[in-house]
Amino acid sequence: MAPTTGDMLPEDTMKLLIATDVHLGYAENDPIRGEDSFNTFEEILNIGMKQEVDMIVLGGDLFHDNKPSPKCIHRCMALIRHYCMGNRPICVQFLSDQSENFQNAQVNYEDPNLNISIPIFSIHGNHDDPSGHGRISSLDILSASGLVNYFGRWNDLQAVNVSPLLMRKGETYLALFGLSHIPDDRLSRLFRSNKVNFFRPREQPDSWFNMFVLHQNRVNRGINKFIEDTMLPTFLDLVMWGHEHECLIHADWNSTQDFRITQPGSPVATSLCEGEAAPKHVGILKINKKKFHLQPIPLKTVRPFVMDTISLTKSRINLNSRNVSAEVQKYVEEYVDGLIERAANQQTGHEKQPILPLIRLRVEYSSEVQAFNTVRFGEKFHGKIANPDHLIRLMRERKEAEKSKKNVLDIETMQDLLKREPVSLMWENRIDAVLEEYFKNTSQSALQVLSVKGLSQAASRFITKDDKEAVTDIVKHQTKKILNYLEENSVNDDEISKAIDTFRSLRNSQGDDSETKDALQVLDDKNRLAKLFSQRRSTEDDEMEDVTVIEDNSDDDSMMMTVGRGRGRAQARGRGRGEGSSRARASANNTNGNVSRRGRGRSSRIKL
Repeated sequence: MAPTTGDMLPEDTMKLLIATDVHLGYAENDPIRGEDSFNTFEEILNIGMKQEVDMIVLGGDLFHDNKPSPKCIHRCMALIRHYCMGNRPICVQFLSDQSENFQNAQVNYEDPNLNISIPIFSIHGNHDDPSGHGRISSLDILSASGLVNYFGRWNDLQAVNVSPLLMRKGETYLALFGLSHIPDDRLSRLFRSNKVNFFRPREQPDSWFNMFVLHQNRVNRGINKFIEDTMLPTFLDLVMWGHEHECLIHADWNSTQDFRITQPGSPVATSLCEGEAAPKHVGILKINKKKFHLQPIPLKTVRPFVMDTISLTKSRINLNSRNVSAEVQKYVEEYVDGLIERAANQQTGHEKQPILPLIRLRVEYSSEVQAFNTVRFGEKFHGKIANPDHLIRLMRERKEAEKSKKNVLDIETMQDLLKREPVSLMWENRIDAVLEEYFKNTSQSALQVLSVKGLSQAASRFITKDDKEAVTDIVKHQTKKILNYLEENSVNDDEISKAIDTFRSLRNSQGDDSETKDALQVLDDKNRLAKLFSQRRSTEDDEMEDVTVIEDNSDDDSMMMTVGRGRGRAQARGRGRGEGSSRARASANNTNGNVSRRGRGRSSRIKL
């Protein structure tokens, strides 16, 4: 349903603050930018306190690292304790099984040992995901301390079952679904295999407001490397999307799925890109029965950030000047000064907003004589901006002839293919199938010497088996084949193009199976030779191994064996009860275990 304020009675209206990708601890050791993430997180919590929200919902990446520093964890806990603990009553009733929702934990505001005024509910993202022995996340620490309600974690990656947190305030019932970050290709495959299950409330399922929080790629970053809106169930009312840093806080309507999507974005710039330069917001979400209203709240502690692009060929610079590099630098310096003035307009007057802005300028040049040292240039702006070392990015400007050059990758065709994603490709997720499908939709003249099957098989071997020479081997092999054909037929220089067309026609007439077998034979022969060489080296190393055992008397029955490689004879001492000590040498198959060999290398001890 479209967002509206309607007649929202306070006693029936849930009030949430939504935010995501806070990235606490980002650049915390930077003397200029180290406080940015903490200042903005404090502002977010302060907004929640002043707005008297019922809860705060975070969409992942609360921390920038999955193992944040003790300083970072301490600052986070201190801020939450200050703003989210107190005597203000909580009017939201928790209805679902807490042991299932929080992995045998309890929702913090119902813990008699805690005094919570604003509960925080959070999933984890790809930055603060569980890792290490026992797979502990930084959110597990906050959960154990009772400061954050950590939900949406799923460990079984063969199938995913998403159960909601069920809450009630007056006549409003909220089903809050959450799914912490799972690698996009894996989750995409699970969605396509119908192995992601959403469990709805049994009683009056249509009366619940269904909100889903996830942390995945939303932008198409390659086949099966993102989650499409159409993969999500249609019964949802609102989707809160984390991971994408561009702030698109206004709820976009998806007419196909019949729900809305909000993307709060990151409140701190962790990369110098256009998406990060957009104004930063959090949202105040009011839910009343099946209606909702989302109010964007601009953040005032965000460091000013201005990004722009200039083309030197379109500037007023005389590019034919003898000292063109100096003129370029003078022009760029004046332009950066203008960007700094633009950044000053982003000052809000908040006492904790940084003064020094982030400035990023992409400079497109057409000739190497126009380039300059960007690090040295940035030194001119020390004390004026926060990122002088990454101020300028030089980009070679493509010529029009290069832009329109044929027989290169047809971007439009490939984009259409990725959008359509045939079912067979979606299931197999094979690069060879993708390439073959691409060449079916483009001109076969794009490949004159190479074959589609040969190239696709090499690309598949490169990705699936980490064969870094696969593509090179196929290129060399197929180039050699066509050169042999030209020599055998005594082709003149004037007839080479025609002969190549004839060769390609003959190759196509042999069929795909022949081409596939030919390509695989080349790759397998190379791998077989490499394997034989490796086995031979391994055999030679085994023959050089040196093992010696020497017995010695002691009070226990243990024996130490020294296994070594090196010139001379290695020794090991065996301990046992008996008279004196004896030394013995025997062959490798001696049943007493006393072995002597000559060899090279280091020794290591094994206790028997």
